[in-house]
Amino acid sequence: MHVGSLTIYDPPADLIGSFVDHVREHLRSRLHLAPLLHQRLELMPLELGHPVWVEAGDVDLDWHVRGQHLKRPGAMQHLEAVVAELHAQALDRSRPLWQFTVIEGLAGGKVALYSKVHHAALDGAAGVQLAHAIMDLGPVPREVPAPHLGRAYAPGRRKLLGALFSNSIAQYAKLARSMPDAVRAVADSARGLKDKLGHLGQLREQLLAPKTRFNTQISARRAFATLSLPLEQIKAVGAACSATVNDVLLATVSGALVRYLRRHKDLPKRSLVAAVPFSLRTEGDARMSNQVTMLPASLVTDARDPGTRLAAIHAGMARLKSTTANFRQLIPTDFPSLGAPWLFGGLTQLFQRTRLADRLPLPANLVVSNVPGPPVPLYLAGARMVGYYPVSIVVHGLALNITVHSYDGRMDFGIVACAQSMPDLPDFIDDLREAFDELRDAAADALSPRRAAAKSKPKAKPKAKPNPKANPKANPKAKPKPKPKPAGTAGATRKPARKAATAKPAPRARRPAKATRR
Repeated sequence: MHVGSLTIYDPPADLIGSFVDHVREHLRSRLHLAPLLHQRLELMPLELGHPVWVEAGDVDLDWHVRGQHLKRPGAMQHLEAVVAELHAQALDRSRPLWQFTVIEGLAGGKVALYSKVHHAALDGAAGVQLAHAIMDLGPVPREVPAPHLGRAYAPGRRKLLGALFSNSIAQYAKLARSMPDAVRAVADSARGLKDKLGHLGQLREQLLAPKTRFNTQISARRAFATLSLPLEQIKAVGAACSATVNDVLLATVSGALVRYLRRHKDLPKRSLVAAVPFSLRTEGDARMSNQVTMLPASLVTDARDPGTRLAAIHAGMARLKSTTANFRQLIPTDFPSLGAPWLFGGLTQLFQRTRLADRLPLPANLVVSNVPGPPVPLYLAGARMVGYYPVSIVVHGLALNITVHSYDGRMDFGIVACAQSMPDLPDFIDDLREAFDELRDAAADALSPRRAAAKSKPKAKPKAKPNPKANPKANPKAKPKPKPKPAGTAGATRKPARKAATAKPAPRARRPAKATRR
């Protein structure tokens, strides 16, 4: 359960030696700025509770910072394959839970850094804070306080158990204090849900997502791909359609999923649902920890028009934010850990061995996350970062994760999938591009009413030929049926005949020009 990132750099022109050596020396002077870099996990006796963080002492940078060389020609597809392989490897829990791999040999002389950190120590916001700790705003590294790492420390069993029970008691008391508010909030939500839903089938559709190829048990192999889109174009689409940047990203993912699943003949009738991370951090909280929950958001894949899809996503996200604002203070960021490893460990093994992910419907089909990043360029050991692609997590039942990170005027997509569930991940990248192009066209239509009206106006049907038999008046050449002649009125029938006789004859058609040249 680790998250990571793939960053691309332009190395400095005066670089001497290997870039991995420069990264090691750079991190040696910054380890004390990020506690997770010099702390490790200490297990509870008999695993009665969650592990605790303790000082690791000396950090072996030769183990934590490794080097690798990419084969020629150093294409991005080869780099993505290397990252997918590295991301499938677990971290050593006896050491600080992080590892960096410097990858050299990219096309154009660029270098890459793949980093992974255990998710228990890091969420998206904390990852940005970690980047700020070890990176600089210019090619010359800033001066930082001298390193002062603590000695290795392993608390005794008595102290660990005392911390476990005191923490559990405090958490139970916190839950008890929040129980009345939680009961009222749940009752209000249940009352509103009861008014909307008429029977059990509607409740199932409201709470569970339709089954897709992404909702299955995952294998040990991973697939990884990247994409970059201009941030200004995404903002322009949002401004034209009265939507946010996050709405445009969700609509882009939605359009790509429609294309991909329709091509595989696997698009459900009901809309797909994305699990969207929602930060529980309070303002000013800079701790490097995981404080995030997941909320279901409809991707409106049952709508055909991209503009309609974007408007519906915008309305749905507004409702979700409004509802979550009432629950935010009630969602705990920590739980009583007494007995938790036994409970959750047993449930995880049961879920995996019985392959329940292949049969049970889940509240979501995939994970879609948007992490805001720095709007200015960053530097590592003198090298300028030119790309920042997230590398996130897939789990049983959610075999696709799409995380987007904004950086220096771009939106960098990092897509992680189970290689068995989604072997054609590069095709999905093309679907994302085409889906965004559709949204740009929808934005252009929104800014140009005439263009939108021309597209929405139905084509005129060809006029049907008149049927003389059905409507005699429609054909002036058709002769009306003569009325029966009444007795004694023979003279009356001669008047029309005289008119017909005196009618001017039709003019003769002119002869062809050739006939006049004899």
